[in-house]
Amino acid sequence: MSHFQHHLFFCTNQREDGSQCCENFNAKAMRDYAKQRSKALGLVSSGKVRVNTAGCLNRCEQGPVAVVYPDAVWYNYIDEEDIDEIIEQHLVNDTVVERLKID
Repeated sequence: MSHFQHHLFFCTNQREDGSQCCENFNAKAMRDYAKQRSKALGLVSSGKVRVNTAGCLNRCEQGPVAVVYPDAVWYNYIDEEDIDEIIEQHLVNDTVVERLKID
C-alpha cells in the first residue's frame, strides 16, 4: 500500500531554447500553491495527498499540465481557482474535473 492515496505531479520544466513549456505559465508557483493548499486542508498529514515536482512530462503543447496518480488523470490549469478545483473535487471528493481534463 502506498504511503499517499494520491500524488499530484506538476510539470515545472523550463526549456532553454525558449519553446513552449509549463514553467512559462508559472508552473512552480502553482505547484507551491497546491502544496500550501493541500497542507492547509490536512491532506498531506493524513496521507491523502502528496504534491510533487516533475521534470518534463512531455506534454508542453498542452501546458501547463499536472497529473494525478494512481488515477492517471491529466489536467491543464490556468490559475489558483483551477488548482483549488482539482484539489477539492479530485483529491478530496474523488471526482474528475472534466472541464480541466486533457487526454
